[in-house]
Amino acid sequence: MKAILFTQYGSPDVLQLMEVAKPVPRENEVLVQVQMAAANPLDWHRMRAAPFMVRLSDGLLAPKDPRLGADIAGRVLEVGSQVNQFQAGDEVFAETGAGGFAEYVAVKASAVALKPSGLSFAQAAAIPVAGLTALQGLRNTGKLQPGQRVLVNGASGGVGTFAVQIAKAFGAHVTGVCSARNLEFVHKLGADEVIDYTETDFTRTGQRYDLILEAIGNRSVADCRRALTPRGICAVAGFTTVARLFQIILFGSWGGQKMSMFLANAVQQDLLALKELAETGKVVPVIDRTYPLVETAAAIRYLETGRARGKVVIAVAPDNPG
Repeated sequence: MKAILFTQYGSPDVLQLMEVAKPVPRENEVLVQVQMAAANPLDWHRMRAAPFMVRLSDGLLAPKDPRLGADIAGRVLEVGSQVNQFQAGDEVFAETGAGGFAEYVAVKASAVALKPSGLSFAQAAAIPVAGLTALQGLRNTGKLQPGQRVLVNGASGGVGTFAVQIAKAFGAHVTGVCSARNLEFVHKLGADEVIDYTETDFTRTGQRYDLILEAIGNRSVADCRRALTPRGICAVAGFTTVARLFQIILFGSWGGQKMSMFLANAVQQDLLALKELAETGKVVPVIDRTYPLVETAAAIRYLETGRARGKVVIAVAPDNPG
């Protein structure tokens, strides 16, 4: 089968399309024929080993696992001996962890769900990582309640587009922060208010929020405290420097306010929650661009610019996209 691999840390130009053996599912896995995949910042963080601490988990001098791609949608080909909730032919979407930029991938059944009805494979592939990050950040870390004032920093990006829609679906008053060119776009996603970060610093307006979903990670602890209510929470899904990471770890909690880093987990129940939100029209995946598998390097380069509206999708099987 064809798969995208990287054998050394570097730029997207080191990605290679190679022929590798088709995976065999373990007893608790399903084998999926991938139709569509989606790129995420974690792909280029892993590929570049940036920040440097990525090497502590992925390999000091070279990657332990050369596969990229965590978001997929496709059809089940085989199921492991202990899997009874899926069968061959099922249309599914999943969070694979790695290996999604390939024609076939074996995934733990617990990280797979049936594809939302009415959605294309491309739309379904756009959901897992960004959707789980938004949902778990708002609900689990942020303790979101109806009627709260929520601010999403990075509202036009992959996580941000889901966060705006999910927060609205949960009954929050939502403010999105983005660039001027995306103001109308974020309003259409459902944001009650939109702030152009090039003109206004949301941490200095005097407005306070019960919950901030920080999808960029470019604000200091002090900045976020100014914008939080006395018992407000800032859920941080990303960070721009190691120094900022340690600042959050050391000084994130102060008085009744809390600023917490979190990582999304591939929980099937949460994939099902996202499936329901998509099927009821409360969440619509936003796709900026689609690239063929052979142009995965270009897709990741574009994602790195930070200008993508929503998700960047990889067409693994473009002749049968669904």
